[in-house]
Amino acid sequence: MSGSCYGHAHGYHEQPDFLTISFDWLSPCRSPRHTAFHLAHLHNLRPAVACMLLHTAAGISVVRSCASIALSCNRNEAYRGPGAPTVRQHTVIPRLIINKLLLCGLPTLARFRMKRYSIEQFMATTSILGASFSADEKRILFSSNQSGIFNAYTLPVDGGATEPLTRSTVESTFAVSFFPHDDRVLFTRDRGGDENLHLFVLERDGTEKDLTPGERLKAQFIGWRPDGSAFFVSSNERDARFFDLYRYDAQTYARSLLYRNEQGFDLGPLSRDERWIALNRSHTTSDSDIYLLDLRTQEVKHLTPHEGSISFRAETFDPVSQKLFFLTNEGSEFKRLRTYDLKSGAVMDHESAPWDVISTYFSRDGRFRVTGINEDGSIVIRVVEIVSSKGIGDGEKTVQLPALPEGEIRGVVFSQSGARMAFYVNGDRSPDNLFVHDFGTGQFQQLTRSLSSEIDPMDLIDAQVVRFRSFDGMVIPSIYYKPHEASSENKVPAIVYVHGGPGGQTMRSYNAQIQYLVNHGYAVLGINNRGSSGYGKTFFTAANRKHGREPLWDCIEAKTYLASLGYIDHERIGVMGASYGGYMTLSALAFRPEAFKVGVDIFGVSNWLRTLESIPPYWESVRKAIYDEIGDPVNDIDILVATSPLFHAKEIRKPLMVIQGANDPRVVKAESDEIVEAVKKHQVPVEYIVFSDEGHSFTKKKNQIEANRRILEFLDKYLKGEGTAMPRLP
Repeated sequence: MSGSCYGHAHGYHEQPDFLTISFDWLSPCRSPRHTAFHLAHLHNLRPAVACMLLHTAAGISVVRSCASIALSCNRNEAYRGPGAPTVRQHTVIPRLIINKLLLCGLPTLARFRMKRYSIEQFMATTSILGASFSADEKRILFSSNQSGIFNAYTLPVDGGATEPLTRSTVESTFAVSFFPHDDRVLFTRDRGGDENLHLFVLERDGTEKDLTPGERLKAQFIGWRPDGSAFFVSSNERDARFFDLYRYDAQTYARSLLYRNEQGFDLGPLSRDERWIALNRSHTTSDSDIYLLDLRTQEVKHLTPHEGSISFRAETFDPVSQKLFFLTNEGSEFKRLRTYDLKSGAVMDHESAPWDVISTYFSRDGRFRVTGINEDGSIVIRVVEIVSSKGIGDGEKTVQLPALPEGEIRGVVFSQSGARMAFYVNGDRSPDNLFVHDFGTGQFQQLTRSLSSEIDPMDLIDAQVVRFRSFDGMVIPSIYYKPHEASSENKVPAIVYVHGGPGGQTMRSYNAQIQYLVNHGYAVLGINNRGSSGYGKTFFTAANRKHGREPLWDCIEAKTYLASLGYIDHERIGVMGASYGGYMTLSALAFRPEAFKVGVDIFGVSNWLRTLESIPPYWESVRKAIYDEIGDPVNDIDILVATSPLFHAKEIRKPLMVIQGANDPRVVKAESDEIVEAVKKHQVPVEYIVFSDEGHSFTKKKNQIEANRRILEFLDKYLKGEGTAMPRLP
């Protein structure tokens, strides 16, 4: 983890009324958390207690609340290990003060030592994503916004400076893949966030070529042929509603149509021998099927006939094209991994967890398989090595992943030979950083340090998974961020933060927007209201046809939960969200106008009738499923009018901020225009921001800075209140 440390604790000695912690302020830098765990191990302290004592002694804020932790000490001698450096400073803490800290969380003065950061400092953090090894396996291709807008870059696998490959200053550009046998690069780009992505090749001489030319089409890279002689691309250029599958020659870029999609399937994986295509079909958001197309015979076989609402989704074929791996929640609350034998038709359970298995895929050489699990709001990665001598993939052994800085492994990618593994590590206080692991040496190396050098990660917040009971007893899981300075003596304002979807999920990860708000004194509760993913199919389907009602009432109960914590000002709680979360924000202000003091709506739906009628044509394969969950704009007009905030705008009485991308294809600009106009008619304070070069997400740093700066100013004015604003810290 990047950032400085505050000192190394070598030990303490216990006295009847005092606890002394010794610090060497000139010792080599080690992470404060590492030091705290070292202290805990030596002296039989609980790690969180040691961490609290360490940071209290150093005069900074506590990493997390220790209200429920009891102090435990049973050593009486100070530690002096071999070669222990000279102690430069001692901090003696009266035991009565320690007990008070354990009960209250942190000292009142600690908040004055924590630094507040500007949005410019937060946005100086670099966002990176994707990874692809070069043909010689010496470089990695990835995307970065270090220039202020996403472009394609490379890094040496042994570490070094980044090299930009594209230099767009107007449109966000995302790297896709190196060519398997040379230094050409595939990348993708749209126009102003309109999501009509095209696939480009960057030639070795630096020229760019659009491989999917045309207007109003959307293309996506699917994968490489194992020998690298061809690659596969989906495109809806023939029929805007459906995606066909094309094969491109890797040298000439000549293409041929591999599958003409006239039945409205969602394209699934293609087998490596190019005989089989798995096709997915959604009936509802919780009921789906898998079909198998034999490209030799053109026969389509229904693999998953069933009754009731069961989810099936094809994931990948095994490297020898004998089995299809797929996910299903048949017979259980959570999704597990099964296989279908292409020859015999036998179905077998393959991998499961007490949570949803969400993905699986093989390395290019077929040696490794990676599985992702959604475990209580966190991503857990499993990697196995295929050890069957027959190459069928029946035998697997777990790969021991390297010991890493705190955070979660994500985005695992292997080199062509399988000798190296690239991956990201993401933590609550640490954005994505790129690592490379060498299987030959067993060593790994961190290639990037994404967090701004001006931000000390110890000033940021570790998220907590919390749960509360809603109005009907249903347990609502949430991801919670408590400001360092919050205490019963120093109550803070709070925000109920609603995710997109409807079936999205707030998960533990670095979130610059949330950390920025928490750093400025706002508690943030990322609610996973009923209908969210990750907590079983019963919880997921509990919101169907109930949007604007029961899921909203969960958000009202979230306010009650926050108010019960003892350090939240119950009169200063707002609601905020993007996309579906923006809809929930508008719904809260319109349908429960007494509940929240302010609302921040980021490209949220205000009129379901218009949104459902104007969804992009390439969503045709899931149109029926969306109608089933939200409502049919023809047959369910009354329901949709009743749950659309626009038709109830006269009830909105609290200050509202609305933020919109002009090119949004999902929630069109008219959704925001009309709710702003309607609310303003009733003399309610409304602030409206439109970005002309963005769509349904904001990818340009200048816009992210402007949006978040304005959000904080709005909250400081209307939620925190000028008269009750907390002191600005240096």
